[in-house]
Amino acid sequence: MKPPRYWNRPPSALSRMLAPLGIYALGTRRRLAKSTPHTLSISVISIGNLNAGGTGKTPVAIALMEMITATGLKPHVVSRGYGGRLEGPHRVQDTDSPADVGDEPLLLAAFGPVWVAKDRATGGEAAQEAGADIVILDDGHQNPSLTKTVSIVVIDADIGFGNRNAMPVGPLRETVPEGLARADCVVLIGSPEACTACKNVTPELSKLPVFTGALTPLATGMPWSGMPVFAFAGIGRPEKMFATLRSLGADLRGTRAFDDHEPYAPMVLTRLEATAKDLGAQLVTTEKDAVRLPLSFRKKVLTLPVRLVFDDPAGFAEAINEKLNQPSS
Repeated sequence: MKPPRYWNRPPSALSRMLAPLGIYALGTRRRLAKSTPHTLSISVISIGNLNAGGTGKTPVAIALMEMITATGLKPHVVSRGYGGRLEGPHRVQDTDSPADVGDEPLLLAAFGPVWVAKDRATGGEAAQEAGADIVILDDGHQNPSLTKTVSIVVIDADIGFGNRNAMPVGPLRETVPEGLARADCVVLIGSPEACTACKNVTPELSKLPVFTGALTPLATGMPWSGMPVFAFAGIGRPEKMFATLRSLGADLRGTRAFDDHEPYAPMVLTRLEATAKDLGAQLVTTEKDAVRLPLSFRKKVLTLPVRLVFDDPAGFAEAINEKLNQPSS
């Protein structure tokens, strides 16, 4: 399901009138108030957002995994495995499919151990027992099952918080003041101009450490410039991937956007291949989409990998380490 366009438009008089209809925030508030988190004996870093849909949590998780692993510690990711059938706790294996564990856990598993668990507390315990030094809780900001040592909120600077209303009349899972009050820091992803604009219209960000960065194509040696491509993506905002290809100089002859996490049926793949052939173009998709493709089809598609590049990586690492090293209250 694609979000309504008005979700991501600036607040208006009408959106303010409709704000009381955003009942999703009420459910979030009640769930958080009634829950008693389970506390692990190791640290838990939560990565989440306030918006429904993708804002860049997976690139932040990858950056954190690489940052922590470089220090000699062993981070394990715990995910609910959105779109997967397994209840868990289950450690993601190479033989798992997206139908088993979801697409994002499969992508993250290339960087370190990942567990899927509908009950994140049992997932955290499984990770701890398996030797994790730190748990990275994927999409954990509204999940109260584990006590968090650090809470990171990720924001897509291009859309910010949209009309600032909660679902179903806006894109939010909870109100901006309530959600950011539980955050220790914010990662704002986008161009410098977009990040500045987002901070200017979001006064709540002035109370938190804000670290900016951009999703940057990974240097793989692929000669994108002038390459005729037909791009498809089923992520939070597919147009970001298409724009990246244009910035690399690719000859973008066509695009096809799918819903986030949407499975690729055989008939859909046949149409994609036929369209690319008609256009004389190479099929290209994202890393997250690639893991949802059958192995037999994956070899026909090029992948455009991107990584989060922080403007101040040392500052971000210092802020996380400072919070991890604080004595527990």
